[in-house]
Formats: sequence, structure tokens, C-alpha cells
Amino acid sequence: MGIEDDAVEIRAHGWRTLAALHGLIEAALERALQGGAELSVIEFTVLDALSRQHGWHMRMQQLAGATALSSSATTRLVNRLEDRGLLTRILCADDRRGIYTELTATGQALLADVRPLYDDTLATALAEAEAKPELAPLVEALHRVPDTVPVA
Repeated sequence: MGIEDDAVEIRAHGWRTLAALHGLIEAALERALQGGAELSVIEFTVLDALSRQHGWHMRMQQLAGATALSSSATTRLVNRLEDRGLLTRILCADDRRGIYTELTATGQALLADVRPLYDDTLATALAEAEAKPELAPLVEALHRVPDTVPVA
């Protein structure tokens, strides 16, 4: 194997390790959120992203970016959350073509109720991952990420 092949294998191994950590965390969060609040991880992500915005609203394309979903998948997700009364859509005052998605009082309350469950589950999943030698370096790197990193 040449140097270039080694670099490709190192990147591939890193990606597989990152995917394993992501899968472990997401599975734990999905179980906890579904059982505790009938929310999926992506639904929690939407509520959380909206709660971190000034005015608690975002344009649909911003929300798609924050969730890493396509525009159509974001629309379907927003529809489901809107049907549950957790968020609403409003027209942008300065651009009538723009639509904001906004967290409702019900959505705020659910998020406040479920955030401790999310935080505890994430901490537990990270501790379990840190006990695995192949995942420990990634978990340690996550602990070094500053708290001031903005949410997309």
C-alpha cells in the first residue's frame, strides 16, 4: 500500500469511527425521546434549534440547514410538529414570500420538560462510548469543543 492509499484508509477508518459514535448516541437518544416525549431526535433538534434563535423562529431554509434535511423533508417535519401544536408558520413581514417557523408556547414547554432527559441520555451515551477504546478519542475531542459554538 502506498502513502496515498494509507491516507485514504486512515480517513475511511476515522469516518467509520465517527459513524459508530453517532449511531450509538443517536440510538440512545431516539429510545429516550420516543419513550419520554414521543419525539424523534430530529424533532427535538428542530425544537432545540428554534429555541436558540432570537425571537424563537427561523426561515424554513435555515431550519433545513440546522437539521441537515432536504427542503421537502423539512416541510414534512414542520407539518408534523405544527399538527401537534409545537410550532407554527408565519409570513415574514419584510418579504411576503418568506415563511418563518416559530416555536409555540406548547413547543417551548415540551422542550423544557424533555431537555433534562436529552442531556442525561447524551451524557450517559458519551460515558459509555468513552469506555470503548476505539471511540474514546472522539469523545475526548467532543469534550474540548467550546460551549460558544453557534448552532446553524
